[in-house]
Amino acid sequence: MIQLPEGPEGPEAPAPLEALEALEPPPPPERDPFWSYADLLIFAGLAIPCMLLGYGVVKAAFWILHLHPAVKTWELVAAQFAGYALLFAVLMALFRMEYDRPFWRSLGWVKMRLPFYSAVAGGVGLAMAVLLLGALLRTPRTENPLTELLKNPTSLILVAIFGSIVAPVCEELVFRGFLQPLLVRSWGAVAGILSAALLFGLLHFQEYGNSWRHVLLISVSGAAFGWMRQATGSTKAAAGMHSAYNAFQFVLLLMAKGLPH
Repeated sequence: MIQLPEGPEGPEAPAPLEALEALEPPPPPERDPFWSYADLLIFAGLAIPCMLLGYGVVKAAFWILHLHPAVKTWELVAAQFAGYALLFAVLMALFRMEYDRPFWRSLGWVKMRLPFYSAVAGGVGLAMAVLLLGALLRTPRTENPLTELLKNPTSLILVAIFGSIVAPVCEELVFRGFLQPLLVRSWGAVAGILSAALLFGLLHFQEYGNSWRHVLLISVSGAAFGWMRQATGSTKAAAGMHSAYNAFQFVLLLMAKGLPH
């Protein structure tokens, strides 16, 4: 017969269940970021359909409301905005339904670890450095859909506003908020930042007349935005830097054309 060891108040009882559970190894740390490459494929696969649907919705709205703006850019900007809204609605639904997570905080839209003016100054400095690099590379002036839009004064101002506010926020949420953390988790910080930056540059390949020099310059800027995201932990900081970068270039363009700004 096995005797239980005597305690001051009689035989000791077996360890309670809570004590046994405390001896079990802790659960593995949560994956960061929590989404997967399957989610990335879903997002990428829906990008073009969302943009086309956004264009169709805007066309229908303009037709129903009998809107016929003299400058076509009004419709193009509205369609781009609608496409982004639909695409992010899909991602928001995916985060909520699949993981029960919020949208903005999950994509790193959090308080920056540095003053906002530092991100703005970084964007302006980056713009000047990229302009210098472009001159050294003898980057050609290509005729493309974007340059056609910028020939009209009203269109130029509309593109400047959209390109300095809406586009930087949307692009940073996609590339530095959603894509880059996934690549950094797989390949490390340097490779992840550079890979996201290269994809960012390639996205603009056709937009800039299939110029590899433009792709290189945009990839360099994307790497700088990625570094800002990685260093601060905030996509908001990268978006602020991107916004200042674009705004500075639009100001120079407005000054060159002699338009009010």
